[in-house]
Amino acid sequence: MISLVVPVYNEEENIQELYNEVTKAMSNQTCVWELVFVDDGSSDRSLDIIRSLSDKDDCVRYVSFARNCGQSAAFAAGFRCARGDAVVTLDADLQNDPADIPAMLRVYDGVDMVIGWRAKRQDSIVKRHASRVANLIRNVISQETVRDTGCSLKVMRAEMLRNIPMFTGMHRFLPTLMKLEGARVAEVRVNHRPRTKGVSKYGIWDRALASAYDLLAVRWMKKRHICYHIATTNMQ
Repeated sequence: MISLVVPVYNEEENIQELYNEVTKAMSNQTCVWELVFVDDGSSDRSLDIIRSLSDKDDCVRYVSFARNCGQSAAFAAGFRCARGDAVVTLDADLQNDPADIPAMLRVYDGVDMVIGWRAKRQDSIVKRHASRVANLIRNVISQETVRDTGCSLKVMRAEMLRNIPMFTGMHRFLPTLMKLEGARVAEVRVNHRPRTKGVSKYGIWDRALASAYDLLAVRWMKKRHICYHIATTNMQ
Protein backbone atom coordinates (compact mmCIF):
# COMPACT_ATOMS: atom_id res chain seq x y z
CA MET A 1 0.00 0.00 0.00
CA ILE A 2 1.04 3.59 -0.69
CA SER A 3 0.05 6.33 1.78
CA LEU A 4 -0.08 9.92 0.57
CA VAL A 5 0.26 12.25 3.56
CA VAL A 6 -0.92 15.86 3.15
CA PRO A 7 -0.73 18.50 5.93
CA VAL A 8 -3.54 21.02 5.64
CA TYR A 9 -3.85 24.47 7.20
CA ASN A 10 -6.58 26.75 5.85
CA GLU A 11 -6.56 25.38 2.29
CA GLU A 12 -10.33 25.16 1.66
CA GLU A 13 -9.95 26.45 -1.90
CA ASN A 14 -7.43 23.77 -2.89
CA ILE A 15 -8.49 20.51 -1.23
CA GLN A 16 -11.10 19.33 -3.74
CA GLU A 17 -8.81 20.02 -6.70
CA LEU A 18 -5.91 18.30 -4.94
CA TYR A 19 -8.09 15.24 -4.35
CA ASN A 20 -9.10 15.20 -8.04
CA GLU A 21 -5.47 15.43 -9.19
CA VAL A 22 -4.26 12.76 -6.77
CA THR A 23 -7.05 10.39 -7.84
CA LYS A 24 -6.13 10.90 -11.49
CA ALA A 25 -2.39 10.43 -10.84
CA MET A 26 -2.94 7.22 -8.86
CA SER A 27 -5.62 5.74 -11.13
CA ASN A 28 -3.15 3.58 -13.08
CA GLN A 29 -1.25 2.29 -10.06
CA THR A 30 -1.68 -1.44 -9.48
CA CYS A 31 -1.17 -1.19 -5.73
CA VAL A 32 -3.69 -0.06 -3.11
CA TRP A 33 -3.32 3.55 -1.97
CA GLU A 34 -4.77 5.92 0.60
CA LEU A 35 -4.86 9.70 0.95
CA VAL A 36 -4.24 10.84 4.53
CA PHE A 37 -5.10 14.47 5.26
CA VAL A 38 -3.82 15.99 8.50
CA ASP A 39 -5.81 19.10 9.36
CA ASP A 40 -3.49 21.33 11.37
CA GLY A 41 -6.16 23.22 13.30
CA SER A 42 -7.65 25.01 10.28
CA SER A 43 -10.06 27.88 11.00
CA ASP A 44 -11.75 27.74 7.58
CA ARG A 45 -13.84 24.97 5.95
CA SER A 46 -10.86 22.68 5.25
CA LEU A 47 -11.94 20.00 7.73
CA ASP A 48 -15.55 20.01 6.47
CA ILE A 49 -14.34 19.43 2.91
CA ILE A 50 -11.99 16.65 4.01
CA ARG A 51 -14.82 14.96 5.94
CA SER A 52 -17.05 15.16 2.88
CA LEU A 53 -14.38 13.52 0.71
CA SER A 54 -13.87 10.81 3.32
CA ASP A 55 -17.60 10.07 3.41
CA LYS A 56 -17.61 9.55 -0.36
CA ASP A 57 -14.28 7.73 -0.81
CA ASP A 58 -12.86 5.02 1.46
CA CYS A 59 -9.36 5.89 0.20
CA VAL A 60 -9.55 9.20 2.08
CA ARG A 61 -8.65 9.22 5.77
CA TYR A 62 -7.96 12.15 8.03
CA VAL A 63 -6.64 13.35 11.36
CA SER A 64 -7.60 16.72 12.82
CA PHE A 65 -5.62 18.62 15.46
CA ALA A 66 -7.41 20.50 18.24
CA ARG A 67 -5.16 23.49 17.50
CA ASN A 68 -2.50 24.56 15.03
CA CYS A 69 0.75 22.69 15.78
CA GLY A 70 2.85 23.24 12.66
CA GLN A 71 3.89 21.29 9.60
CA SER A 72 6.34 18.96 11.35
CA ALA A 73 3.67 17.86 13.83
CA ALA A 74 1.23 17.32 10.96
CA PHE A 75 3.71 15.16 9.08
CA ALA A 76 4.55 13.20 12.26
CA ALA A 77 0.87 12.46 12.88
CA GLY A 78 0.39 11.47 9.24
CA PHE A 79 3.39 9.13 9.34
CA ARG A 80 2.03 7.47 12.46
CA CYS A 81 -1.42 6.95 10.94
CA ALA A 82 -0.24 5.89 7.48
CA ARG A 83 -0.83 2.21 6.72
CA GLY A 84 1.34 1.99 3.61
CA ASP A 85 4.78 0.45 3.12
CA ALA A 86 5.69 3.61 1.20
CA VAL A 87 4.79 7.15 2.24
CA VAL A 88 4.40 9.99 -0.26
CA THR A 89 4.35 13.55 1.12
CA LEU A 90 3.09 16.66 -0.64
CA ASP A 91 1.68 20.08 0.23
CA ALA A 92 -1.99 20.99 0.00
CA ASP A 93 -1.42 24.29 -1.83
CA LEU A 94 -1.24 22.66 -5.30
CA GLN A 95 2.29 23.89 -5.94
CA ASN A 96 3.43 20.25 -5.86
CA ASP A 97 2.09 18.39 -8.91
CA PRO A 98 0.53 14.97 -8.13
CA ALA A 99 1.19 14.00 -11.76
CA ASP A 100 4.88 13.61 -10.79
CA ILE A 101 4.13 10.84 -8.30
CA PRO A 102 4.00 7.85 -10.72
CA ALA A 103 7.48 8.66 -12.11
CA MET A 104 8.84 9.03 -8.58
CA LEU A 105 7.36 5.67 -7.61
CA ARG A 106 9.15 4.02 -10.53
CA VAL A 107 12.48 5.42 -9.29
CA TYR A 108 11.57 4.36 -5.75
CA ASP A 109 11.64 0.69 -6.83
CA GLY A 110 15.45 0.78 -6.54
CA VAL A 111 15.97 3.06 -3.53
CA ASP A 112 14.49 3.91 -0.12
CA MET A 113 13.70 7.58 -0.68
CA VAL A 114 13.00 9.80 -3.69
CA ILE A 115 13.21 13.58 -3.31
CA GLY A 116 11.53 16.04 -5.63
CA TRP A 117 13.80 18.69 -7.14
CA ARG A 118 12.00 21.88 -8.18
CA ALA A 119 14.37 22.87 -10.98
CA LYS A 120 12.07 25.72 -12.11
CA ARG A 121 10.46 27.17 -9.02
CA GLN A 122 7.35 29.30 -9.50
CA ASP A 123 7.89 31.66 -6.56
CA SER A 124 8.90 35.30 -6.22
CA ILE A 125 12.53 36.26 -6.94
CA VAL A 126 13.10 37.07 -3.27
CA LYS A 127 11.73 33.71 -2.15
CA ARG A 128 13.76 31.80 -4.75
CA HIS A 129 17.03 33.48 -3.77
CA ALA A 130 16.33 33.06 -0.06
CA SER A 131 15.61 29.38 -0.63
CA ARG A 132 18.86 28.86 -2.58
CA VAL A 133 20.89 30.48 0.20
CA ALA A 134 19.09 28.47 2.89
CA ASN A 135 19.59 25.25 0.93
CA LEU A 136 23.31 25.96 0.52
CA ILE A 137 23.81 26.72 4.22
CA ARG A 138 21.78 23.67 5.19
CA ASN A 139 23.87 21.41 2.97
CA VAL A 140 27.20 22.80 4.18
CA ILE A 141 26.41 22.46 7.88
CA SER A 142 24.61 19.12 7.59
CA GLN A 143 27.23 17.82 5.12
CA GLU A 144 24.63 17.11 2.46
CA THR A 145 24.42 17.44 -1.33
CA VAL A 146 20.64 17.57 -1.76
CA ARG A 147 19.62 20.09 -4.41
CA ASP A 148 16.20 20.94 -2.96
CA THR A 149 15.72 20.04 0.70
CA GLY A 150 12.59 22.19 0.92
CA CYS A 151 10.47 20.32 -1.64
CA SER A 152 7.64 18.54 0.18
CA LEU A 153 7.10 16.05 -2.66
CA LYS A 154 8.93 12.94 -1.48
CA VAL A 155 8.56 9.16 -1.45
CA MET A 156 9.93 7.30 1.59
CA ARG A 157 10.15 3.79 2.96
CA ALA A 158 7.73 3.76 5.91
CA GLU A 159 9.76 1.31 8.00
CA MET A 160 12.74 3.68 8.02
CA LEU A 161 10.62 6.80 8.30
CA ARG A 162 9.04 5.67 11.55
CA ASN A 163 12.47 5.23 13.13
CA ILE A 164 13.62 8.81 12.67
CA PRO A 165 13.35 11.32 15.56
CA MET A 166 10.31 13.57 15.38
CA PHE A 167 10.80 17.21 16.36
CA THR A 168 9.70 20.67 15.27
CA GLY A 169 11.47 21.42 12.00
CA MET A 170 12.04 17.72 11.27
CA HIS A 171 10.35 17.93 7.85
CA ARG A 172 13.14 20.20 6.54
CA PHE A 173 15.79 17.54 7.16
CA LEU A 174 14.09 14.31 6.10
CA PRO A 175 16.79 13.32 3.55
CA THR A 176 19.56 13.58 6.18
CA LEU A 177 17.50 11.83 8.84
CA MET A 178 16.56 9.03 6.45
CA LYS A 179 20.21 8.57 5.47
CA LEU A 180 21.06 8.09 9.15
CA GLU A 181 18.76 5.05 8.97
CA GLY A 182 20.73 3.76 5.97
CA ALA A 183 18.38 4.96 3.24
CA ARG A 184 19.47 5.05 -0.38
CA VAL A 185 18.28 8.39 -1.75
CA ALA A 186 17.54 9.55 -5.30
CA GLU A 187 16.48 12.96 -6.66
CA VAL A 188 13.98 13.51 -9.46
CA ARG A 189 13.05 16.70 -11.32
CA VAL A 190 9.46 17.65 -10.55
CA ASN A 191 7.04 20.28 -11.72
CA HIS A 192 6.46 23.31 -9.51
CA ARG A 193 3.41 25.50 -9.93
CA PRO A 194 2.56 29.01 -8.74
CA ARG A 195 0.10 29.31 -5.90
CA THR A 196 -3.20 30.52 -7.36
CA LYS A 197 -5.54 30.12 -4.35
CA GLY A 198 -5.07 30.76 -0.67
CA VAL A 199 -2.04 32.37 0.92
CA SER A 200 1.37 31.13 2.01
CA LYS A 201 1.57 30.26 5.71
CA TYR A 202 5.30 30.82 6.07
CA GLY A 203 7.48 33.94 5.92
CA ILE A 204 11.10 33.97 4.75
CA TRP A 205 12.71 35.21 7.96
CA ASP A 206 10.71 33.24 10.52
CA ARG A 207 11.47 30.06 8.56
CA ALA A 208 15.18 30.97 8.33
CA LEU A 209 15.54 31.54 12.06
CA ALA A 210 13.78 28.29 12.93
CA SER A 211 15.85 26.34 10.39
CA ALA A 212 19.14 27.69 11.77
CA TYR A 213 18.29 26.46 15.25
CA ASP A 214 17.19 23.03 14.01
CA LEU A 215 20.24 22.72 11.76
CA LEU A 216 22.59 22.66 14.74
CA ALA A 217 20.52 19.88 16.29
CA VAL A 218 20.70 17.81 13.10
CA ARG A 219 24.47 18.29 12.88
CA TRP A 220 24.70 17.06 16.49
CA MET A 221 22.52 14.03 15.64
CA LYS A 222 24.82 13.08 12.78
CA LYS A 223 27.84 13.13 15.07
CA ARG A 224 26.14 11.17 17.86
CA HIS A 225 24.03 8.75 15.83
CA ILE A 226 24.26 5.10 16.92
CA CYS A 227 24.56 2.66 14.03
CA TYR A 228 24.81 -1.12 14.42
CA HIS A 229 23.88 -4.27 12.51
CA ILE A 230 22.85 -7.44 14.33
CA ALA A 231 24.68 -10.51 13.03
CA THR A 232 22.66 -13.12 14.93
CA THR A 233 20.19 -13.37 17.78
CA ASN A 234 17.94 -15.84 19.58
CA MET A 235 15.35 -13.19 20.47
CA GLN A 236 11.83 -14.13 19.44
